[in-house]
Amino acid sequence: MSRISASAQGHLAMLCFSALVAGSFSLGAQVANEITPTALNAVRFALATVLVGALAWGRGDINRAGFAAPWRYFVLAGLFTLYFVLMFEGLKTAPPVAAAAVFTLVPVMAAGFAWVLMRQIMTPRMALALAIGGAGALWVIFRGDLAALLAFDIGRGEAIYFVGCISHALYTPMVRRLNRGENAVMFTFGTLLAGTVLLGLYGWQDIRATDWGALRPLVWITILYVAVFATAATVVLLQFAALRLPSAKVMAYTYLTPSWVILWELGFGNALPSGLIWGGVLLTILALYLLLRDDSPEKSQKFKKMQI
Repeated sequence: MSRISASAQGHLAMLCFSALVAGSFSLGAQVANEITPTALNAVRFALATVLVGALAWGRGDINRAGFAAPWRYFVLAGLFTLYFVLMFEGLKTAPPVAAAAVFTLVPVMAAGFAWVLMRQIMTPRMALALAIGGAGALWVIFRGDLAALLAFDIGRGEAIYFVGCISHALYTPMVRRLNRGENAVMFTFGTLLAGTVLLGLYGWQDIRATDWGALRPLVWITILYVAVFATAATVVLLQFAALRLPSAKVMAYTYLTPSWVILWELGFGNALPSGLIWGGVLLTILALYLLLRDDSPEKSQKFKKMQI
């Protein structure tokens, strides 16, 4: 890994991130109506905290300095837990591919928050890429139906999840703003621990009311998947990348999510999206391509000056 540039490491991390996140859409949609979002996410955060905590302890990353100003972790955890709870609430009615398309709106919002918080400035190419990606997302969300777009006929699940995506978009630049030199594993552990506390307090009634023994195996598989792969692994990957890439570029990999979700859906034996929706998926892939082409040495120097 020492021969790979920091930027390349960030891109590789986000490629893995997008594939792992996609699985939570397909699995989550199948169990969203069988367990409350707060109960599911309370367990996932607790499990992920234990896993990442063990990793941090084994690496010697846990120290008193890492817990300085613990309010930082609660700010990040508040944003992240809100995103996950609203995601599973939205998946009660939103199709997985449509929800994944909503997720691709995050880079546009992340770029806006990055400018407000850190004055990161977009290049014309990046602005074009974000616009294309946003158009592709809207294409999928409204099922390629112009009349539905003009009437703003958006599903309830998609609308709920969109609010969560706003929280996710703010989370990305906040990682860079609140980090005080902690590495990704320690910073992730602090965030997950704070998230476990918040969800435990907020969702205590739902946790107590859940008949855990009556849950079917797929629910437990989903909980384990989202805890290990879609929480512990992806939070480490996201924070790792956020410390090496501009915020908008980090979230640019969300444009791959609808494509990954389609593959997950095929794996579960579900039908492919209609022909019209494929046009929107292709636009999101084009947006990612344009953003990756923006990685010239000249642009890297600009990033050092907080430009993207």
